[in-house]
Amino acid sequence: MAVDGCGLVCKYILIIFNIIFAVVGVAFLGLGLWLRFSVNTRGIFGIDALNSSAFVIGVTVLIVLGLIMLIVVTFGDYGACNEKKCALQVFSILVFFLAVAEFVVGGLAYSNRNTVGLRLGEFYVSLYSLYVSSLDPAIGVTLTFIHNSLHCCGMTGVQLIEVVKQTCPKPDGILEHIYMSNCPTTIVNVFDSRAPLVMGIFIGTGALLITGLVCASILLQQIKKVHQNITTYYSTVY
Repeated sequence: MAVDGCGLVCKYILIIFNIIFAVVGVAFLGLGLWLRFSVNTRGIFGIDALNSSAFVIGVTVLIVLGLIMLIVVTFGDYGACNEKKCALQVFSILVFFLAVAEFVVGGLAYSNRNTVGLRLGEFYVSLYSLYVSSLDPAIGVTLTFIHNSLHCCGMTGVQLIEVVKQTCPKPDGILEHIYMSNCPTTIVNVFDSRAPLVMGIFIGTGALLITGLVCASILLQQIKKVHQNITTYYSTVY
């Protein structure tokens, strides 16, 4: 059984969509599992007082989101490649809920941008503290990426006394050799100023998911049409 026309185009769009989704899902799941079971970080999850910390919540979200994305990909790829209606129907339902979640989270992140910014700042403080206590090179790479992306330096911003100054970006001017913006404050300010952009990213991702949902629906209709044609043919012949 094979579809043609729009159904064939949608089939390949879904396959490409699911490949990208799988790569992102594996990245999220891998990072989350590494942070959860790494020698330098797994002890945090055994401390009851830290079970609600931004770090623990962030790692849990990465693992759960990665698993959900891989489950969606499994149904999507199996349904698209083998033209299975049941798998595509499950895929459509999961994608619909993910799209709704993207729109809701985007709206909540924008309306609560101050709180979200503070939580992200807390997450940075957790990473900073872990690096200071363990000097884990992987966490050091993460801090370097954050520092260079936001052009900030540690908790203090004063490179002379900053314990993670080796992860800080190069100063732009003479004054920055003495003082550079500290990261917790910068994170809060950046998230507050770029909240519309963050909301746009969530809405754009939701729109892409809706596109995948539309393609899955078109492919389902094409598969149903092919089934009907085959049934009609055999009914006529026999």
